[in-house]
Amino acid sequence: MGSVSIRDVRKSYGAVEILHGVSIDIADGEFVVLVGPSGCGKSTLLRMLAGLEEISGGEVAIDGRVVNALHPKERDIAMVFQSYALYPHMTVAQNMGFSLKLGRAPKDEIQRRVSVAADMLSLKPYLDRYPRQLSGGQRQRVAMGRAMVRDPKVFLFDEPLSNLDAKLRVQMRSEIKQNHQRLKTTTVYVTHDQIEAMTMADRIVVMHDGIVEQIGTPLELYDFPNNLFVAAFIGSPSMNLLGGKLSGGAFHAADGTTIPLPFAPSNIEGELVTLGIRPEHFVIDPNGIGAEIITVEPTGSETQVAMRLGGHDVVGVFRERVTAQPGEMLHVTLDPQRIHLFDGKTGLRISRTQ
Repeated sequence: MGSVSIRDVRKSYGAVEILHGVSIDIADGEFVVLVGPSGCGKSTLLRMLAGLEEISGGEVAIDGRVVNALHPKERDIAMVFQSYALYPHMTVAQNMGFSLKLGRAPKDEIQRRVSVAADMLSLKPYLDRYPRQLSGGQRQRVAMGRAMVRDPKVFLFDEPLSNLDAKLRVQMRSEIKQNHQRLKTTTVYVTHDQIEAMTMADRIVVMHDGIVEQIGTPLELYDFPNNLFVAAFIGSPSMNLLGGKLSGGAFHAADGTTIPLPFAPSNIEGELVTLGIRPEHFVIDPNGIGAEIITVEPTGSETQVAMRLGGHDVVGVFRERVTAQPGEMLHVTLDPQRIHLFDGKTGLRISRTQ
């Protein structure tokens, strides 16, 4: 096992800086997901951990040992790529055991480790097949098995499920998490899919434009986003954001809609703020605020309604059936304990005790 320490890490290509001083501490056995939009620097950071990219500044340590100058094979890590990267002329068993063979491990030890990994990944029936004879999900399992047999200190995953269909992604998410619970190996996982991050991670690192916006457990990020970027990025559908002013203990939208607030810090009276409310925290209430319905999308267990409220397009998710039609009014209130406020200038979260 191994902890990972990333200290003020920077990456530049010439005069262009991609990572602007990233610091993350990952505990031994922890499953940490790096998430963010394309181009935020998450894959670059992972490749720097793996030794596939040079570190322009800062320090990376694995299990207490600084690895900045170490070759990838000296870092005791195993990486699973998006493209599987299997040898087409080798069987499943040969692919999985190849790194051990290169390390001159005894034949019986290679067979034992491959057998154990194949059992965990349900690959026993496919050990004699070639990659071309496997489905996408089976190939990804082989790539994972090849990493597992090495028994590394750290697993690195670079968007391993992005080539799979939606149903298979859900299944593989569960399998990766179950294997982590069995092996307890420190894991750093990169994805742009925040649902993947929420369902798999012990902690999530949200990145944006080469910096870390917030680090926390999935529910910490969901319930207490530090800023507007995290609020909008985490959650599906994303948090609704309404611009307006704070006055007299209430939020006033640009079109005159007034929303009472459970907290109203006096030091920002009259200032521009952004009100955030998640789609599931709207409540249908005949005495509530009128919102014009744009679309109604029933999914069976719940109904998703796009509405116009306070001069903004918002989305509400309701457990009850919504029979109103587009163009009609739906009256709603906002769960007062679930309202978020953000500074209109900085985008930072406004504390209830501020």
